[in-house]
Amino acid sequence: MIGGRAGVLVTCVLVSACAFTNERVLDIGDQTQLQKRAYQSRTFATADKDKVLRAVISTLQDLGFVIDRADYTLGVVSATKLNVYQLKLTVSTRPRGKDQTLVRANAQFNVQPVEDPKPYQDFFASLEKSLFLTAHAGE
Repeated sequence: MIGGRAGVLVTCVLVSACAFTNERVLDIGDQTQLQKRAYQSRTFATADKDKVLRAVISTLQDLGFVIDRADYTLGVVSATKLNVYQLKLTVSTRPRGKDQTLVRANAQFNVQPVEDPKPYQDFFASLEKSLFLTAHAGE
């Protein structure tokens, strides 16, 4: 009887420890994913999908990328930059509300995901300038 209770107690402790460990691992992973999403995404004050995709393509080209594929229907542009390394960047766009567009970039250096926020910040700074210039070109 005591052995049975001890076995149940040990099982409960192990299950509780596993649940706690899994929760902590998931918490850390969620926080990291949220942090990544924060520097990989920007919202722009335009609902003009065509304008945003043109600006994404011209920004990538200005940064030395070669456009591999652009899909207007999906709102996705993939590009590669070859130097001594291979940098691939996939940019997706989607409407956010009635008057905004969410742009998300995902970069890979050779075959490793780029987790440093700096290249994303540089891309978005250039894209922001391109969208600003496009918006004010007719004035």
